Amino acid sequence: MLSLSMKNANILLAITGGISAYKSAILARLLIKAGCDVRVMMTDGACEFITPLTLQALTGHEVHTDLLDETAERGMGHIELAKWADLLVIAPASANTIAKLAMGLADNLVSTVALATTAPILVAPAMNQAMYHHAIVQNNLDTLIKFGHHIIMPASGEQACGDMGVGRLPEPEDLCERILDFVSSKQSPPLLLADKKVVITAGATVEPIDPVRFLSNHSTGKMGFALARACVRAGADVTIIVGKSVQLPTPIGITRLNVGTADEMLTACQGAMTDDGDTIFIATAAVADYKVANVATQKIKKVDGQDSLTLELIKNPDILATISQNFPHAIMVGFAAETFDTENYAKGKLVAKNLDMIAVNDVSDQSIGFGSDDNAMTVFFAKQYEQDKVVLSKASKDNIAQQLVACVGQVLAHRATAQDER
Repeated sequence: MLSLSMKNANILLAITGGISAYKSAILARLLIKAGCDVRVMMTDGACEFITPLTLQALTGHEVHTDLLDETAERGMGHIELAKWADLLVIAPASANTIAKLAMGLADNLVSTVALATTAPILVAPAMNQAMYHHAIVQNNLDTLIKFGHHIIMPASGEQACGDMGVGRLPEPEDLCERILDFVSSKQSPPLLLADKKVVITAGATVEPIDPVRFLSNHSTGKMGFALARACVRAGADVTIIVGKSVQLPTPIGITRLNVGTADEMLTACQGAMTDDGDTIFIATAAVADYKVANVATQKIKKVDGQDSLTLELIKNPDILATISQNFPHAIMVGFAAETFDTENYAKGKLVAKNLDMIAVNDVSDQSIGFGSDDNAMTVFFAKQYEQDKVVLSKASKDNIAQQLVACVGQVLAHRATAQDER
């Protein structure tokens, strides 16, 4: 079996006083689902907006609020936290805390740990728009940048006080994505997919019956988008080709191509691909196997006395098999969503379509089926890799995506070794 080496980043999340502290609870949970180990510390002001018990329940760890911790070894809990962290994230960061960091004050746990840690520090300001634009706050932020801190710019919109403008804490999903991107850029060894091109298909194709009706399926594209994010974090140049069923926002740093039918998806894939060992094709889309032979140009009407309607269906192109045949030097990754006999179906597709690896899940289990936030998969590998399979236990789709990228990295490594031996 392939050995997976997944590094879980130690994220120390500092929450300061502000109404947007509630978003930090969601952020903590998202980071954990992405595979990070999260510990939380809070200022007194933060505790007025959200309780430490909430964060403790979400993270499974004690929440730290006191600078002088009698339970820590020698009472120096702040030093333990400072050394534990791979990354310190201050979100939300109030104007008061930003001022303390800029002046080097150390009068509470958050400001003291910020001085004591050698980990990178991400600061996410959140405050009233007038406060944010004040010259003193802007000067303090400039000072933090000079010190090497990294600023996550606030969002614009309606604020709790009713004002409109810049100063809102970004949404937790956006914050999580920026944090994970930062972590991946700082990790070593070199990124698994550095200098690689990845083309991903996602979602369902839509096959028209007439101008208002179509054939499709329940795929939402969540797995494909999770993989796209994971590939970008692994250093790849990613293009995602998306069916009309997908209503997800485009992840940062990814090229998105929207298509409708299977024919349109195949054309887009062929245009995006290159035939070399640095290109990876990942087919997560749920492509319709059949399409209507003769699409009606006008809406099909009910006919009195006619209780049935017959549609002639013809096969759609097999996108994965076609791309595999036309680009034999690229790495091919297939997906299979099955309801029974999953292993045999997956192994059959692996051979028939000349794939490097295939990931299969049992969509009859609704907890990991279409639209779910979680997944569980078994990955099978082509014979030349002298591997059998990797079982990915139920986890968030972001977590599964990271593990799948690790599998692709192993395939790349095997290919590189084989090439060196020639």
